Amino acid sequence: MKKKVFLTRRLHDFALKELKKKYQIEVHSGKIPVTQTKLRSKIKDVNGLICFPYDKIDSKLMDLAKNLKVISTYSVGFDHIDWSYAKKKKIRVGYTPNVLTDATADLAFALLIDILRKVSEGDRIIRDGRWREIYGAYDYVGLDLQNKTLGILGLGRIGSTLAKRAKAFGINVIYHNRKRVSRSKEKTLGVKYASFQKMISRSDIISIHVPHTTQTDQMFDMKIFRKMKKSSFIINTSRGKVINQKDLVTALKKKIIAGAGLDVFDVEPISKKHPLTKFDNVVLAPHIGSSTKETREKMSKITVKNLNLGINDKKPIYSVGY
Repeated sequence: MKKKVFLTRRLHDFALKELKKKYQIEVHSGKIPVTQTKLRSKIKDVNGLICFPYDKIDSKLMDLAKNLKVISTYSVGFDHIDWSYAKKKKIRVGYTPNVLTDATADLAFALLIDILRKVSEGDRIIRDGRWREIYGAYDYVGLDLQNKTLGILGLGRIGSTLAKRAKAFGINVIYHNRKRVSRSKEKTLGVKYASFQKMISRSDIISIHVPHTTQTDQMFDMKIFRKMKKSSFIINTSRGKVINQKDLVTALKKKIIAGAGLDVFDVEPISKKHPLTKFDNVVLAPHIGSSTKETREKMSKITVKNLNLGINDKKPIYSVGY
């Protein structure tokens, strides 16, 4: 009898075709995300679970899973999974890092260019019929990228790739990490280490590239915003809950900081009535950091490979915990 696999959302057709050859699969086709009630009912007798970053996979759910061998998440983040509990239950956890590095770094850099050069704001001006005369010397001015200082919080794969993009445009790069990287890597990337407080106070743009943990939860709050330059911008392509969104709205209203470029939010999706949509100096993207055709297809391939390995008691290509 074929092993059972439940998917909380549809993958690419080629991935589903491969899965159907080996397993008895069921794909959730209703409202996204799948409800916890449905997930609890489906998890009881499956051998494998393919999930997405908005699916909460906690200890209570895993306690219901009597035959579960592997959780394969279609994401680079895995904070939605209680992976330490999964390890106790001897459930493998696979994820999809590396393949989305370039795509996410590109989006972070796109947000940086957009907020400094006011591209999206200009698009809205034209579409709303507000461009009524040719701009003069002082009208609708953005900022040069050259000689600005970019502060990168988290110099991992994505942060390092963003640093390369920034240096090519003449931007100075400083960074903060839990652990300072090697001097040779700093030299190769052309970046300088700074304490968190110095990075916050010296940067013209801050780009966040850290996971959401108890240490990073709501770490960018009013206290931090007040330490930033009034002329500075913040970019977030990591996890929405790293920023205290209410404090960010207040900081923007009071002009404590100059603007923001956001791909992630504390609750997703957001509506057109969300306070952040009211600011011209904020660029919003609908969580599309990894959203390129090539990257998404690679993610599907890895998700399936992780599932195949874990369901057979083997370590996934990219494994969390063990």
